[in-house]
Amino acid sequence: MVQTKNSHTKNNMHLLQQYKTYINKQHLFQQKDKLLIAVSGGVDSVVLCELTKQAGFDFAIAHCNFHLRGADSDRDEKFVQQLATKYGAPFYVQHFDTNDIAAQEKKSIEETARDLRYQWFEEIRTTNGFQYILTAHHADDNIETVVMQFFRGTGIKGLRGILPKQNNIVRPLLFAKRSDLEIFLLESNLSHVTDHTNLESDYTRNHFRNNILPLIEKSYPGAKENILKNIARFTGVEELYQQSISLHKKKLLEHKGNEVHIPVLKLLKTTPLETVVYEIIKEYGFTAHQTTDAVSLLQSETGKYIQSATHRMIKNRNWIIISPNQSTEAQHILIEDNQWSIEFSKGIVGLEKLSNTNFKIQNNALIAQLNADAITFPLLLRKWKQGDYFYPLGMQKKKKLSRFFIDQKLSLSDKQNIWVIEMDKKIVWIVGLRIDDRFKITPATKQVLAITVKTN
Repeated sequence: MVQTKNSHTKNNMHLLQQYKTYINKQHLFQQKDKLLIAVSGGVDSVVLCELTKQAGFDFAIAHCNFHLRGADSDRDEKFVQQLATKYGAPFYVQHFDTNDIAAQEKKSIEETARDLRYQWFEEIRTTNGFQYILTAHHADDNIETVVMQFFRGTGIKGLRGILPKQNNIVRPLLFAKRSDLEIFLLESNLSHVTDHTNLESDYTRNHFRNNILPLIEKSYPGAKENILKNIARFTGVEELYQQSISLHKKKLLEHKGNEVHIPVLKLLKTTPLETVVYEIIKEYGFTAHQTTDAVSLLQSETGKYIQSATHRMIKNRNWIIISPNQSTEAQHILIEDNQWSIEFSKGIVGLEKLSNTNFKIQNNALIAQLNADAITFPLLLRKWKQGDYFYPLGMQKKKKLSRFFIDQKLSLSDKQNIWVIEMDKKIVWIVGLRIDDRFKITPATKQVLAITVKTN
């Protein structure tokens, strides 16, 4: 059946109305906002520009030349510049030596290009007063993303797909299929450029687009529609999921300065345990693969820990402590056998092992000389807390630190700045005050551990 000019106009008006409705329903942006549109010159971004113009929004155009396709990259740049002229829109362009940058940073071309463009878009946005960055991701992109993440391994969050709005990034075409955009482009007589690499399957996304999804649709003709419906369902499920996780975190997490303290017994009663543990630790740089180790840590002995790039997760008695790796920011710092200098907020702790035959007793409050034979690592450097006790040097009875501080006539501010070194639930040294009698040097001592504190 031949479509008339009126039917063409009707189809285009329908997509424009859907565009306006989607923007309002998702609260993406307002008429007064200044918008920056990321434009490659392909079908999707060209249609996004036309719809945004017809809807009456104020926008500028930004284009990245990644120099990955020779003359085609320069052709695309020229086309997008002409497009900006057509709409009377400010035009921004940036050139990247993408291959060299990817090699230097040891990342894939795809990841490098993505990082470069979003960093540059944000620079333009903040420098020039744009409220939002618009990208032309559509429903088919969303389908591809969800399928890829499913096979790669993901949680509920990954199954909800691309969000229409994340901070200052807005994707107002997620309601539309690529076929809808192609029809609009054709019926509006809009020009565009073709990226021939989209037809190649060298990149992961192209492989899914060109090979995997068409193969799935042969067996399940309604697969794409079903995936889109699943995305809508999982978006709601993810909202409920996050509400539940927030309640668990509120019950479990105690924030103390830069640290997070979690009661082990309460956490062990939580279900589903691994899911909740992962949702807690992922914010501190831990990966999904470390979840099993984190759960095992709950029933390990004091002093055991696992580490991410930014944090340590330490078992300390009946608590799990998530602490920054930067020891100057932490209040619980593990000291390993091979660490001889450790920074903390009060200064620097230095450790040295000496033979019992070549040392002299130091009469210095900032030096603890201990029986190394009685010490096992790791040690834990931490702030003192109520309930702590030790056996003061020269005494056979234990004494609570709070009582000891009264005897020493310490002020409130003095007590707030007291650190201790602990080993397997035993206080070894109240830093700057007194060692524990159980770790004193005796005639049988073969090796001495000298711990020195240099205060800031």
